[in-house]
Amino acid sequence: MSLDLTTTNVFLGIMAAVSLLQVLVVLAAGLAGFVIYRRVLRVVDGLEERQVAPAVARVNAILDDVKGVTSTVKKETGQIERLVGWIVDGIGRRRRRPHEERPSRAM
Repeated sequence: MSLDLTTTNVFLGIMAAVSLLQVLVVLAAGLAGFVIYRRVLRVVDGLEERQVAPAVARVNAILDDVKGVTSTVKKETGQIERLVGWIVDGIGRRRRRPHEERPSRAM
């Protein structure tokens, strides 16, 4: 019985060609993915330069202003606390001396 392997060899040749074609498609897809990745990175870097960096600069400027306002308020609050303390001490001293005559008010 002689076996004719022509059909089998044709199918093996087709499968080898298809496998080679699949490898080429996978490599092309990988290369296309890499190119798209690089382009997306460039776009993101451009967005960061044009959008994010100025926004960060504005936020930092606002934070600097807030810091200045906060320090001014803190300083003024300290002065007001000293003034209120001085007034309260004066009132307390005045109340401790009830026997002293208060000046009469002229009407």
